[in-house]
Amino acid sequence: MNILDKIIVDKRKEVALKKSILPISQLEASVLFERQCPSLSKALRNSETGIIAEHKRRSPSKQTINQNTNVAQVAKGYERAGVCGMSVLTDIKYFGGSLEDLLLARVVVNMPLLRKEFIIDEYQILEAKAHGADVILLIAAVLSKDKIKTLSELAKSLDMEVLLEVHNEEELQKSIMPSLDMLGVNNRDLKTFEVSLETSKSLSDKIPSEFVKVSESGMSSVEAIKELRQYGYQGFLIGENFMKTDNPGESAKKFVGKLKAN
Repeated sequence: MNILDKIIVDKRKEVALKKSILPISQLEASVLFERQCPSLSKALRNSETGIIAEHKRRSPSKQTINQNTNVAQVAKGYERAGVCGMSVLTDIKYFGGSLEDLLLARVVVNMPLLRKEFIIDEYQILEAKAHGADVILLIAAVLSKDKIKTLSELAKSLDMEVLLEVHNEEELQKSIMPSLDMLGVNNRDLKTFEVSLETSKSLSDKIPSEFVKVSESGMSSVEAIKELRQYGYQGFLIGENFMKTDNPGESAKKFVGKLKAN
């Protein structure tokens, strides 16, 4: 069993437990449930930089990235840096995140927030909305075509946007549907954790133009982003490059400044 399979097994148990404790009616009663969601896809289309900055404490491939962060400070730093949106890891066991991180970020910033999570159930989308997310991530590697359709249509009905993540052409072809806003290519193989920007390059011309193309993982230089722009990418999800520093917001600010200068 690879790491992705283990995560999904644990996620099913986690979601079942949460469902037994907190009913859907309570999620729907959240004060955040009725708020209008700003558009990440629009922000990316209109941006000079296209940066989605991530808050991530650790990962299965890098046990510790930054355990000393204050998510509210990081969020404010990212917004000041001028990024298009923020991705917040909410998985506890493997990434050290939580829904509280999402909530704390929502309290202090107005920019679009993406719930970065292994979403397998409609309940998690309602959780995301109740905790202030504007965008959800769906991972094609762990979902059937029917499930992608069901989950994405639910998100759209809640005024949320959908970023669908793929790793190869097979996942991409099964996933293309009108209820998606952005198609993300993860340059990190979730089974081996190896990273290659060639993944984004090879899939770029197979993504229909109506979707915003997002490249995820492995981008640590302005040059990498300039190169991927030539392949039609408008969004670039960067986490580790900022989070491994003492001040992620300041690191993002310098990176955005370099991008604009180029």
